[in-house]
Amino acid sequence: MDEAAGLRERKKAATRLALHEAALRLAAEQGPDRITVEAIADAANVSRRTFSNYFSSKEEALFHGDTRWLRRLLDLLRAQPADDPPWAALSRAALHLAAEVYSDDGTGMSWLNRRRQLHGHPGLIAHQAAAYAASERELAGELAPRLTGPDRALRARIMAATFLATLRVATQHGIEHPDAPMVDALRVALAHAAPATEGGSGAAR
Repeated sequence: MDEAAGLRERKKAATRLALHEAALRLAAEQGPDRITVEAIADAANVSRRTFSNYFSSKEEALFHGDTRWLRRLLDLLRAQPADDPPWAALSRAALHLAAEVYSDDGTGMSWLNRRRQLHGHPGLIAHQAAAYAASERELAGELAPRLTGPDRALRARIMAATFLATLRVATQHGIEHPDAPMVDALRVALAHAAPATEGGSGAAR
């Protein structure tokens, strides 16, 4: 990628992130049902047309952070040695990502607290369910080649679902116990949820 193309991509990423953060901020202040695409665009100092170039709906803008972190997690997982046990590879990728997100400046926790207010909101449940299912499929697709046996696709899906549930529980625990580092909560949760063949209790590899 040349320098000009790289600059364009960085600008696009910055605009997308600005729209996401504006959507989260407005949702926290007014409630997800009351915000509009126009309000999000205004808050991010862009036009309604620009918003449409990046997101198809306010729901997509609200959940962009989830998609962003999943992309990063998948990249980190792909970087793990192919012959490593899958849960160990997942755990290292997740802990690496958590160290990036929950930095000492508190930015990650601030984002997480705003994002938390969307959880279970009636107007967003359908979008959340669809996004969760898509994340599970993508993660399972990355895990399947690390498994063996005729039922590896099913086991990959189960492992992906277990992993995502573990992340959710660890994150909630970290929010409820802010005195302890979020990364520590995640490390303990991942160890407890590890499959029996990888040192924990759960489904075998």
